[in-house]
Amino acid sequence: MRLGELLLDAGAITQEQLDQALAAQKRTGHKLGRALTEVGAIEEAELYRFLAKRLEIDYLDLSSIKLQTETVMLLPEVQARRLRALVLKRDEDSLLVGMADPTDIFAHDELARRLGASVDIALVNESELLRTIDIMYRRTDEIDALAKEVKEDLGEARIDIDELSADDDSAEAPVIKLLQTMFRDAVQVSASDIHIEPDEFVLRIRQRVDGVLQEHVIDGRGVAGALVTRLKLMSGLDISEKRLPQDGRFSIRVNETTLDVRVSTLPVQFGESIVLRLLDHSANLLSLEKLGMPEQLLERFYRMIERPSGMVLVTGPTGSGKTTTLYSALNYVNQPSTKIITVEDPVEYRLERINQVQVHTRIGLDFGRVLRTALRQDPDIILVGEMRDRETVDIGLRAAMTGHLVFSSLHTVNAVATASRLLDMGAPGYLIGAALQGIVAQRLVRRVCQSCAAPVELTSGQNAWLKAQTFGERASKTAFLRGRGCNYCQLTGYRGRIGVYELLEMDAGLTDALRHEDLASFVSLAARKKSYVPLISCALDYAADGITSLEEVVRVAGGLDVDDGRAVDAIATQPDEALDG
Repeated sequence: MRLGELLLDAGAITQEQLDQALAAQKRTGHKLGRALTEVGAIEEAELYRFLAKRLEIDYLDLSSIKLQTETVMLLPEVQARRLRALVLKRDEDSLLVGMADPTDIFAHDELARRLGASVDIALVNESELLRTIDIMYRRTDEIDALAKEVKEDLGEARIDIDELSADDDSAEAPVIKLLQTMFRDAVQVSASDIHIEPDEFVLRIRQRVDGVLQEHVIDGRGVAGALVTRLKLMSGLDISEKRLPQDGRFSIRVNETTLDVRVSTLPVQFGESIVLRLLDHSANLLSLEKLGMPEQLLERFYRMIERPSGMVLVTGPTGSGKTTTLYSALNYVNQPSTKIITVEDPVEYRLERINQVQVHTRIGLDFGRVLRTALRQDPDIILVGEMRDRETVDIGLRAAMTGHLVFSSLHTVNAVATASRLLDMGAPGYLIGAALQGIVAQRLVRRVCQSCAAPVELTSGQNAWLKAQTFGERASKTAFLRGRGCNYCQLTGYRGRIGVYELLEMDAGLTDALRHEDLASFVSLAARKKSYVPLISCALDYAADGITSLEEVVRVAGGLDVDDGRAVDAIATQPDEALDG
């Protein structure tokens, strides 16, 4: 019997649902099983369990199976994708293969022929199968092979510059093939940076995934120089200058993804270290609701960015997600009736209807010059990528006082420390107090992988730390989670990240303290604000809800001086005499 008849006979679907699925199948060309789930006739998991029972085979959840790379690689990636199959386990006499369609006899025969062994079939979810294939078939072996080819092609430390620069599109050039493979692998795992670090005998290629570096080591003799030279040529840098740092950029298209690559070189002991920052212009910009802001904080943030004037700052260290938050806020206020100009270095997201200006300091197009010109362009809202110097701060604050809404970012530990930082940059207190509307401080914490999350018992040290954060009473009633490590999270226990936020809104007391440049009063008043919930409390709430782990919270708390849960870093910048008594 056919699938539809089997499901009808078992009472799993109705004739009307089957007719709808058949009509959808005719339009899309998809298999009937997929059509049935798309029209809502049956849940995907229920369909797979039904098929497995009828076929008298096992239905396996791929997220619960720990796969061995060498076992999976018994079947080449091309065949795995074409046959929708994955080698799951290897025994002495047979192989267990997961298939999305076990009824495909031709695929079964080809698997047996290619694998050269007895094959046992299990049913797996097709979407999970494809996702697992993306994860398991990494390109590290290909990188090794291409690096070896580069080494052999170049010989002993001899780099043919003319050959390397002769044809950028040459698919035969080993260096280019190595770079292409590295970029494809980085896109596949959503890496934000690629680090190329030469050592005496090896080359370390490290990718930052979810804020943490993952390392791959290859034989680097003769390879590192070729890679650095090729990247310098692509980004328009001086290939003869190896004693000084250089910065550049280029664009590259990887599959369907367009990347802007920021290149930074640094002379080190065994050559030049290169860091590539990958900016994905084709990525979908997150809405403010999906950033992870707590609901009450989000409502206050909405009110703040809907005001007609004033300055809103987003603060945090490098890589804490400040730019994403700012762009999401811009996307929210982006209307046909609103003129928005941004001053950035670099332009990380491209937004419709917004005038985005790329800073070029080499030709004199710096933040100050662009800002002064932007004010003559009749803007309603201005985004300054970063407050870098006194001139930028002064122009931004004065623009906020003259009827413009100004967004910008600043590198500070938390919201309270921002006032001290602005004063250190030379901005007068009266100007800060008059212009500043609010400060958002943020960090990024890794999400616990939900495919392998499990409850953990706290150590005595963790309990003591929680007690110090006034979380001790809740700790005994909270089931904290930690990822055990699985295929989907590449054995890290984490998958994806979420923002941790605090929001400090200006009021009369805080504004008056800023006008008098009284930082001690500013810190004290901020700590007593009921609406001000510090970063550490937000992170602990995420850990209590099972979103992140307690280890991640402790990592985020590193560098924050806390007193009863309130960050007081701002007073650390004051001279000793200001703190006496």
